[in-house]
Amino acid sequence: MGHLNCCQALSLAALGTLLAQTPSASQRGKEQPVRIGYLPITDAAPLLVAHARKMFEAEGLTAEQPRLFRAWPNLVEAFVARQVNMVHILMPTAILLRYGNRFPAKVVAWNHTNGSAITVQPQIRSLQQLGGQQVAIPFYYSIHNVILQELLRREGLQPVLRPQGKRLRENEVGLVVMPPPEMVSALANRSIAGYIVAEPFNAAAETNRVGRVLRLSGDVWRDHACCVVLMHEDDLQQRPDWTQAVVNAVVKAQQWIRQNRIETARLLSREAGTYTPHPQAVLLRVLVQYDPVFYQHEGAIRHKAWRVPRIDFQPYPFPSYTALLVRLLQRTQVEGNRDFLRTLKPEQVARDLVDDRFVRKAITAVGGTSVFGLPKQLSRTEAFEP
Repeated sequence: MGHLNCCQALSLAALGTLLAQTPSASQRGKEQPVRIGYLPITDAAPLLVAHARKMFEAEGLTAEQPRLFRAWPNLVEAFVARQVNMVHILMPTAILLRYGNRFPAKVVAWNHTNGSAITVQPQIRSLQQLGGQQVAIPFYYSIHNVILQELLRREGLQPVLRPQGKRLRENEVGLVVMPPPEMVSALANRSIAGYIVAEPFNAAAETNRVGRVLRLSGDVWRDHACCVVLMHEDDLQQRPDWTQAVVNAVVKAQQWIRQNRIETARLLSREAGTYTPHPQAVLLRVLVQYDPVFYQHEGAIRHKAWRVPRIDFQPYPFPSYTALLVRLLQRTQVEGNRDFLRTLKPEQVARDLVDDRFVRKAITAVGGTSVFGLPKQLSRTEAFEP
């Protein structure tokens, strides 16, 4: 699908056609295999580790080889067409699917926390220097677009949605949607001034010396989710035991990753030859070789007291996060019809979009909230400080 925008990729007409071609729940049967869809980013690690270490099989399930996609629209189309039945997906896209397109999907867990950054050409030292230039985002309905626009406005810059190549004013920053795998080369050939995206594409730019990290996303929104685990609502309703087993495996994978980061980098690496095209050295830079003092000196970390990791893994979907995300989305520029956003009630979305029954049970089964460093009451106050 290449550079199709979110409006083209997720139009109601397109969804209607896909739904008409989709087999009913009864046709799919109770013993369906786990079919994972993912992008080659570290956000997908829990799903891939669960597959690699046969954690789904340990729960009595069968699992097909996970299917890799290069861009978010392709992944969404496959999920809507039920070619895959579990995906990691941008949380704002989950909101778009359920409320903008009225597709019956539910968030059952978080996949990770933090794990994204703004990466720019090496000579750029501040957001102000992005004025009059193009910056790539992975999708309009992404935490990346939300965070970037908030940061730009705080600096007096105006984010604009304008085709690449159109002339920009000095106080404007053009946002262009680009598949994550294309961003590093676009930065290297200077067709963009920077990008905001999930790892390991920020670490890849650093390793290849074509870019520098300007700001880590977890330093803007403390311990935020980017990707979440999304499933079809009828699977939750009609196959609760199957759904519980799937979530159990993902939660156990997150627990394992926290204790085995080096091995996780190896499993996901190009050298292992199964899941991603990324060199192990790049993945290690994300998962293990994180130097907060260096990033404080570079200005990529401004909230030293937060002590946030570059990426971390915990499964609980905090309602406070979803509610704040809805409020932020309501003031974020996106392409296409955004009227539905104005009708959303943040707390209601937090209750309706997310079903945390399965993840609560899974967390208890592995030892409780302390295993993931979570508050016992599973509640928190959001820290969003651009």
